[in-house]
Formats: sequence, structure tokens, C-alpha cells
Amino acid sequence: MWIRNSGRSALKHRPAKNDSADAPTKFAPTLLQRLGPGLVTGAADDDPSGIATYSQAGAQFGYGLLWTVFLTTPFMIAIQLVSAQIGRVTGKGLAANVMRIAPRWAVLALVGLLVAANTFNIAADIAAMAEALSLVIGGLNHEHALIFAAGSTLLQVFLPYRRYSPVLKFLTLALFAYVATAFTVKIPWSTALLAAVWPKANVSADYFMMVVAVLGTTISPYLFFWQASQEVEEMNQGKRDKPLREETRRGGDPELARIKADTTLGMLLSNGIAFFIILTTASVLNANGVTRISSATEAAEALRPLAGDFTFALFALGIIGTGLLAIPVLAGSAAYGVAEIFGWRATLEAKPEKAVGFYTIIAAATAIGFGLGFTGIDSIHMLVWSAVLNGIVAVPIMAMMMLIVSSRTIMGRFRARSWLVALGWLGTALMALAVLALLGSSAMG
Repeated sequence: MWIRNSGRSALKHRPAKNDSADAPTKFAPTLLQRLGPGLVTGAADDDPSGIATYSQAGAQFGYGLLWTVFLTTPFMIAIQLVSAQIGRVTGKGLAANVMRIAPRWAVLALVGLLVAANTFNIAADIAAMAEALSLVIGGLNHEHALIFAAGSTLLQVFLPYRRYSPVLKFLTLALFAYVATAFTVKIPWSTALLAAVWPKANVSADYFMMVVAVLGTTISPYLFFWQASQEVEEMNQGKRDKPLREETRRGGDPELARIKADTTLGMLLSNGIAFFIILTTASVLNANGVTRISSATEAAEALRPLAGDFTFALFALGIIGTGLLAIPVLAGSAAYGVAEIFGWRATLEAKPEKAVGFYTIIAAATAIGFGLGFTGIDSIHMLVWSAVLNGIVAVPIMAMMMLIVSSRTIMGRFRARSWLVALGWLGTALMALAVLALLGSSAMG
């Protein structure tokens, strides 16, 4: 069973003025321009490890866990809104803000666990991507893994953020492979939708732990760190390149509205894709007696004889596309956290020689993740370790995020509204229960 900047860190980038280019979007930015950190963060949550979790949910319990997608959505939106607002209002990443209310040693310990969890997650994702590519075109897994690991690292190190951000947005399109996959198989829609809104009672330990698995997969600490830091990156690329709380004029509502729209859409996309993955695997695998899936590639292989080569290819290519998006988010979130603690420059806009420590963490996390593929440790064990470490990190970080976003001292007039605070604390409590269940099952196992 697997569940799955400081003020010094911001590199000010002021693009050359171009009135003709700015004119069409000065007052009415396009939808794509308004979307960014929230969209990419939501899409990155559906990484190959997450696909494996959702595939197992559908294979093992059919349509019986579709309701979990609806349960997690409001909490996921709330906690990611909190992280985004912290980044945009303060102009600093999450680790830098947490150090304002917690001892440095405690933050260092939490970020250290985050780095370890992310590295195991990277290892599992690279392995899944390599296996998926081997299934589609043949070749050796390790060669494919090296290409993915090296390519991801080089793009992050040598492509400045203003050029890399559109690449990440483009990669979110890979998620729609799972929407397309669902429409290549026969789905009893009335049965599925009824199960989603009126699930049958199931009190088994396996069922409960899969609920915990879905929750842990959906709400992950690396997403908090990534989105907060991406809001800082976006701030330094924009015309209003200062934190909202430092704005001399009143306002900020348009920025908060952008964050809300971006984050809500990103999380709806993320959980919508999870819905389609569970739906597809339930309709094909569970319906044909295949109830155990240990990886995303195993799900793809199981689909081939039951649903055909085209469905298999879509599912396998989706694994590769989502992995290409998730690996930089996993490595990047670790690097932002470490760099903020030590006061290093933390921005994807910087040249390599200007942010050595930051890029070293990105390269090291990816390289170690790649290297773990040669150790013989199977991806399931790496996902379990990642899930346990994420659980240890998630609850205290979520609690501190709620304290920060509620603080007038830190957030000024932009402290969170009462509905967001209430929903965020409820999500934190729910996550705490899930972590206790996860730790209990791990101890018994």
C-alpha cells in the first residue's frame, strides 16, 4: 500500500518596455497569462506516483472511491490558496515565513524531511517514466531514466524562469491524456456517477487506508513550498514587483482575485484528472478482475489487453508527460526550502553561477533520485517512505501556514478571511487524522 525567499532570494527582473506588445494585455490579460503557479501546482500533483495511487483505488474498489475526489477538493483549494497568498503578500517563500514563527532548527528539520521525501518521490517518478517509455518504444530503462533526469535538471538550471514557466504550463496539457483515455473505454456512467454521490458503506481496513492514500497523495507538502515560491517568481517578473503588503496604495484585490482563479482552476483540474483515472481503471481493470496495481506502468500494461493499444499508449504517454512536469516541481520545492533557510539566492531566473546553492539542491535531488533506480529498491517502498515523510512534514507545516496567514503582523491588511481560515484548519485536522492512520498502519505492517 502506498500513499503517496528570504528578501535576498528574489532576483529583480524588469523586462524592456514594449508599448506595442503591452497594449493588448495591459488592461485585459489573457486567460493563459492569468494562469500560472496554481495551474502548474495542481497539474504537478498528478505525478506518476499519484497516478499509481488513483489506479489502485479504481482497480481495487471500482467506483467506490470516486467520492474522495470531491472530499479533498475544497481542502486542497484552501491550503494552496493559503500558500499562494503567503508568497504574494510577503514576497518570500514558505520556509522564510515559517522561520518567523518557529525555531530555525525546527524548520531545518522539516525541510530536511521534505527534501528526503521529494527525493524518494523523484526516484519513483523517474523509474515510472523510464518504464513507460520502454513500453512504448522499447529500449533500456536506465538509459531513459538518465535522459529524463538530465533533461529536467538542465532545463531548470539553464532556462530562465520567464522562459521556463511557459514550458511548465504547456506540460499541463499531458493531463488531458487521462480524459481522452476515459472516452476510449466503455463506462457505465449512471452506475459510476451514482457511486460517486452515494457510495456504498465499506468498513474494511484496506478501504480506509486507500482513503488515506488518496488524501495523502492529493495534499502534499512539496506543493505548498512550490506555489508560494512561484508567486514570488511571478511577482519579480511583473510590473508591480513588490510584495502586496508593501504597496503604498490601497488595493491588491485584482492580484488576490487572480490567485483565487488560478489556484481554484489548477486544483479542479488536478482532482478532475484523478476522477478520470479512477473511473478508467474501475471500468476496465476492476470490472475484469484486476484488483492489484503496484505502479502507474503496471496499470498501463494491464489496460492493453483489456482496452486496446490506443488506450494503453495514451495512459503510458500521460505518465511521461506528467513526470516531466512533476520532477522539476519536486526538486524545485526542495531547493526553495533549503535556500530560504540558509539565505541563499532562490530563483529560477538567476544564472547558475549566481545561485550555486539553489541549483545544487535541484541537481542533487534529481541525481540521487536517478541513482536510487540502481539500488534495487522497488518503487513501492520508495513511495511508502515518501508518504510517511510527507505525512510528518505536512501537518506542522499546514498548522504554521494557518498561523501565518491569520497574522496581521505578517500579512498586514491581507490576512486571510474567516472562511479560508476555517477551511484551512479543517483541512489540517483532516490531514492529521490521515497521518495518524498512515503511521499506525506502517507500524503494524
